[in-house]
Amino acid sequence: MSLEEQQSDEPAELESGVSRGDELADLLGDLVVGREEHMNAPGLVIRPDEVQDALFKLRDEAGFDHLSCVTAQEYEDRYESIYHLTKFDDRTDEVSVVVPTSKDNPVSQSAEPVFRTADWHEREAYDLVGIQYEDHPDLRRILLPETWQGHPLGLDYDQDRPQIATLREHANPLEEDHRAGDSNTMYINIGPHHPATHGVLHVETVVDGEQVVDLDADIGYLHRCEEQMCQQGTYRHQIMPYPDRWDYISAGLLNEWAYARTAEDLADIEVPEYAQIIRTMSAELCRIASHMIALGTFALDVYGDFTAIFMYAMRDREIVQNILEDLTGQRMMFNYFRLGGVVWDLPEPREEFFEKIRDFLDGLPQALEEYHDMITSNEILQARTVGTGVLPPEVAKSYGATGPVARGSGIDYDLRRDDPYGYYDELDWDVVVEDGCDNFSRLLVRMREVEESAKIIQQCVDLLEDWPEDERNIQANVPRTLKPEEDTEIYRAVEGAKGELGIYIRADGTDKPARFKIRSPCFSNLQTLPEMSEGEYIPDMIASLGSLDIVLGEVDR
Repeated sequence: MSLEEQQSDEPAELESGVSRGDELADLLGDLVVGREEHMNAPGLVIRPDEVQDALFKLRDEAGFDHLSCVTAQEYEDRYESIYHLTKFDDRTDEVSVVVPTSKDNPVSQSAEPVFRTADWHEREAYDLVGIQYEDHPDLRRILLPETWQGHPLGLDYDQDRPQIATLREHANPLEEDHRAGDSNTMYINIGPHHPATHGVLHVETVVDGEQVVDLDADIGYLHRCEEQMCQQGTYRHQIMPYPDRWDYISAGLLNEWAYARTAEDLADIEVPEYAQIIRTMSAELCRIASHMIALGTFALDVYGDFTAIFMYAMRDREIVQNILEDLTGQRMMFNYFRLGGVVWDLPEPREEFFEKIRDFLDGLPQALEEYHDMITSNEILQARTVGTGVLPPEVAKSYGATGPVARGSGIDYDLRRDDPYGYYDELDWDVVVEDGCDNFSRLLVRMREVEESAKIIQQCVDLLEDWPEDERNIQANVPRTLKPEEDTEIYRAVEGAKGELGIYIRADGTDKPARFKIRSPCFSNLQTLPEMSEGEYIPDMIASLGSLDIVLGEVDR
């Protein structure tokens, strides 16, 4: 909404008779110039030159310490930034800070002094939409080359305009220091084709001797503008195949669930209980497969063990992949979830399918014991990971770190428990937290989470095995064409393998979203790499990068 408009919809009220939006608006006082109601949270409209004052108050006085996402978009009459805030201690307490700016002067105050994670999020907003952020420490493009002309998610973007990336864009930023001869630092390019970068990541590293004094993670080599692709697809049929392509390391069903949950809440679709159990079981199979490859590649990064650890992890991951292939018909791009449920029931004969899962679960404890013998008890790995890549909890929160990265820093935060969806709140399992804050802790979190995922899968198999045949409803009755009401806005998230995977959707009354924003956990987690690496040795930086378990398809989108 514009600065002059007022939202007419009455906000939902709390038991006390005062809505959460009213309570927060009273806290901010004159900083609030308008109100909105998003489906997940009250929206407070703030002037573009008062962003920091509002966010400081919400963080320090109301406890909103998690900036989960920043959404930028362009309307016919304005630009808009939305800061999606919640709490690590209470995930369901949310608020959207809406900052409109004029079309002729799209300038807004940066939130980076309040939340460090806003650094990259606002750079992306500037890159793709064109909003400028005052007081930003390093406002430049992040996914596209600096020479790029135009902003791809802007309304007037010319897709046919020729683009030229000059070689000067890749010049050594320390070249003048070297010429002067008075600097002891050295500039090193790590990637974008180095095996330890886990994809096409370019780490611009400055070292003094062998110690890292500065680094910049240069991303965007795998950027495909997935958000724009989703905005050109219909809710009902054309968007669901895209999420598999974000985190393509076995986590496709977790990605699909992020979109499914958002669109189902947007369209008020209730998923049958039977389908929820199938979703929960298959999602945890994906989590195990993802953690297995994270485990294997981490050992490969740290002490080069390809023959034993990497191949052992791939062996166990392959078993999970076979189960998922039986279920979905695919090995990578599953496309199994549908709005309202899943595309088909469990494979027949069901007894053989369940037996295959149980055989895997029965052998998992021995496999994990082998991993602990070869990895966590390994003196070389301990020397390389214990006490390196330290990420204190308050720093992790400021950067919006989630998933095993946050839980490895002692942050007890997991959306499966804290914002329940699927069938998780009906099952017996625990959130895994380690307080070492180092590379070793993040490894332990993933290994222990495999055990918890196995517990969840076992309970789901028991339920599915005894489910009455005439009550096996795999899909709700979903209209062929979905057209949510115009200007309906929602942000929903799930606990992906890497952390909080969220999606914001704004509807415009058609069968396609007007704005589709992807909140990637890898994107936020990767921002912590300089904090973990500065002052460490280069091999420690490689270990820290491996401990983040990023996948560039999700970072770049």
